[in-house]
Amino acid sequence: MKLIYLLLFTFSLSYASVVTDYLNSLKNEVKKENSNFKGFDKKRGEKIFTSKHLGKKGKEISCVSCHTNNFTQNGENIFTGKVIKPLSPKVNPKRLSELKTMKKWLKRNFKDVYVREGTALEKGDVITYILSKD
Repeated sequence: MKLIYLLLFTFSLSYASVVTDYLNSLKNEVKKENSNFKGFDKKRGEKIFTSKHLGKKGKEISCVSCHTNNFTQNGENIFTGKVIKPLSPKVNPKRLSELKTMKKWLKRNFKDVYVREGTALEKGDVITYILSKD
């Protein structure tokens, strides 16, 4: 039993480290463009995540269209029907655990919804929003 707790604790530290390091990297990028930057904002992130836009294939969508508002439940890709595992790292331990995967999906999902890549500010705000709901 102690081993299980130790593994869970170690995992939570590594997950936190990856997310924290990435957020710090995004923060440094934003500060290059805006020296008055105060920090990422979950309210801005929520707006980015929930607002609808004319996205991929000319369809009006938001991040919620596929991921749902409940980050502890599966979502479904509205274009492919593929199941999307929960966004919550507490329910889905692999979520937000690898930098390469985070970058890949943020890039792809911004292109699907906004038809462009997200800015460092937008990415940081969205991650902050996701973490605030966990």
